Amino acid sequence: MGSGKSTAVRFIANRLQAAGQLAVPIHERTNPHPVRATDELEHWFEPWRDATPENLADRALARWAALVEDMRADTTIRVFDGQLFHGDLTHLLLMEAASALIFAYIRKLAAVIAPLNPFVLYFWQEDVEEAIRTVCAERGPEWIDYQVNWKLAAPYCVRNGFMGLDGLISLYRDYRRVTDDLFQELPLAKLAIENSGRDWPTYERQIVQGLRLPVSEGTGITSLYLGGSDLIGRWRRNDVT
Repeated sequence: MGSGKSTAVRFIANRLQAAGQLAVPIHERTNPHPVRATDELEHWFEPWRDATPENLADRALARWAALVEDMRADTTIRVFDGQLFHGDLTHLLLMEAASALIFAYIRKLAAVIAPLNPFVLYFWQEDVEEAIRTVCAERGPEWIDYQVNWKLAAPYCVRNGFMGLDGLISLYRDYRRVTDDLFQELPLAKLAIENSGRDWPTYERQIVQGLRLPVSEGTGITSLYLGGSDLIGRWRRNDVT
């Protein structure tokens, strides 16, 4: 939450376009969303009321497979806001999906999207508590209540006794442990950036270098905050020099 995903997605799409590529940013709130598995569920924000973890994982994989098929005749690069480790993966954790199911889901997903030559950008911060408290202070009490009331009502949080802001922090400590391990074994082109220092010109240079995009002046990222973003496209990084 507040990781800078949306701003980074727009930045990457703009830089790809400037390099002569067809690219579109896809925000996590895009509706309908091309790969979000909770779409069409009656309680899309509480999928544990409508689906099992196995069912949700299967729905997600089917949507990603459909995207890959759609892109076979389309050279447009989709730049996704956090849909690999955010969104459906968060829901699987909230639904108390077994660790084996989560890891198997991500391995299958990586295999499904591999033909698109995807690149994964992973924002993280060393101190999870400081990161959560910072974004909460920036977004205010109404946003905090929304996050707490929604996520801490999930089976995983109820079983662990997570309550209030401290409970939300505990949830994201657990989430980060999972995503760190998933990222470590992810068999795709990838880049991790620890961005607690908010040195966005440096992070921008790392992103540009990681994607092997042309360097230009005056395009610094200046309004990011905290954790995870995904780029999916039929583009080999060495095609742009």
